[in-house]
Amino acid sequence: MNRDLPRDLPREHPRDSPRDGARAPSRAPSRAPSQGLPGASSRALSKILSRARSQARSPDLSRALLGDRHRDIRRDQSAALAAALLVLTAAVVGYAIEHRDGTLFVSAAPLYGHWGPHVGPGTAAAIAVAVAVVAYGPLLAARLSWRRLLPAVWGTATVWTFSLALIDGWERGVARRLTTRYEYLQVISPVDRFHDIPAALRDFTHHILLHSPDHWPPHIAGHPPAATLTFVLLDRIGLGGGAWAGVWCVTVGATAAVAVLVTVRVLAGEALARRTAPFLVLAPAAVWMGTSADGYFAAVAAWALALLALAVTGHRPRTTGLASGLLLGLTAYLSYGLTLIAVIAGAVLPLGRRSRLRPLPYVLAGLTVVPVVFTLLGFNWWEAYRVLVTRYYEGAGGIRPYGYWVWANLACTVLIVGPATVAGLRRAGAAVLRIGAGLAPRSRTAREHLPGTEREHPPGTAQELLPGTEPGAEPGAEPGAEPGAEPGAEPGAEPGAEPDSGVADAGVRPALHPGLGTAPRLAVLVIAALLALLVADLSGMSKAETERIWLPFALWMLPAAAFLPRPRAWLVAQATLALLLNHLLLTGW
Repeated sequence: MNRDLPRDLPREHPRDSPRDGARAPSRAPSRAPSQGLPGASSRALSKILSRARSQARSPDLSRALLGDRHRDIRRDQSAALAAALLVLTAAVVGYAIEHRDGTLFVSAAPLYGHWGPHVGPGTAAAIAVAVAVVAYGPLLAARLSWRRLLPAVWGTATVWTFSLALIDGWERGVARRLTTRYEYLQVISPVDRFHDIPAALRDFTHHILLHSPDHWPPHIAGHPPAATLTFVLLDRIGLGGGAWAGVWCVTVGATAAVAVLVTVRVLAGEALARRTAPFLVLAPAAVWMGTSADGYFAAVAAWALALLALAVTGHRPRTTGLASGLLLGLTAYLSYGLTLIAVIAGAVLPLGRRSRLRPLPYVLAGLTVVPVVFTLLGFNWWEAYRVLVTRYYEGAGGIRPYGYWVWANLACTVLIVGPATVAGLRRAGAAVLRIGAGLAPRSRTAREHLPGTEREHPPGTAQELLPGTEPGAEPGAEPGAEPGAEPGAEPGAEPGAEPDSGVADAGVRPALHPGLGTAPRLAVLVIAALLALLVADLSGMSKAETERIWLPFALWMLPAAAFLPRPRAWLVAQATLALLLNHLLLTGW
């Protein structure tokens, strides 16, 4: 029995039963190796034991990520404390700067908002959702079937976001958020400046600068026209006004949690995806997901990456690759800063299968569609961005001190992702450094060393190496699969057959880099998101208001919390932070 791993966590839920209706076998009790593999061929047994011996000689990187030792926990707590001190320092220094010369243009530095303790119609619902997720979230995430878990995550995330928004009331929290003088709906009502869409696109760049005639409001000027066109098209189909716009942003934005969950499953395994689910639902980022348009942008970017992950892991690579390219192209026309999603995409690609390059022509083909359409309609992305940089420095962006915001923006990020993500990023960063130093293990299985999975078999045996797998299964095989079947294949499928491409059946064991276990794969993904965010920070084009602007990057750091033992304690911290933020501040979004 491994004493370094926690014992108070629910075990991973077994996958669905085989389609022929046969009852899925349960995990076998601890036995001798010969009893643990009844009916297995000697060739399969030799392969498994060989991998076990290789594992015994390699560094235990998965345990470094997922360990439950007191030293690991103390380091997690220290990281969270350091992050809290960063936020406190940003608040104190920001208060001093703003009251000295007013150059920050925020009243509750480092956040854009105002101090104003209050309660509202959403208070009771928000507390109820938080209590329910803390109490039952980890257990349900482990036990629900995958097909039921995905809609449960979307539904709960939607309710959580709406309840937080309604703490400010329906009008201020939802219906009027996108109707202020800075927002998109200003160009639709009372005067529809997009009544002729092709003409508006041809003339779009001429209204970006502050001194230009009828210059655009800040958010229209600061984004490519696809962002505004979204709300124009909603108005055309009868869903006009701030209420519908707010509902759209919340309901679509909440699907980002599902997209991240699907991506984690196909790249890092179902066990880690299930551990991620409660943290995606109860994220403090929901304070700004409702009802900022950036929540909608985050969902589009998240699904672009999820489809890319499906493509490079062999799930209908042509279809998913093309769809991913289409959405990647759209993200660049929703927000200029979303071009940095390419950093995360660059991490997704090498985590795919050996055939990961096959869907790239379809991704690139899809990627060209949206830019070509907008270019033919008269909008020049590069010219608009060049003019936007000038507009940025014409306004508050040219006055806000870079020396403060370059680190205070990171304090905003702490408040978006919460202390659990900070602690998880500490573990992920340490793992990535070890990988870079060449200390990654040579052989690792998909679900090894997950917290809550205790070793019940003698070291070096097949069952000890593959906790939760069926007797006689190949390494990484699905429960009920035939020996020698491809990972992710349906029971009874022909060897080499393509796995089911449905999102609910998207879990596969990627074949690239077999020396990396699933936990280090997830570490690479979340560190890539952090890197994209740091690039945005150093650019100087995101000074303040990053609590909404960086939502598309922050969502990809949330899975880092899956590395943490005792998830309920961390979920309490996440929920408490979100509730305090929404009750103590009147946020700008």
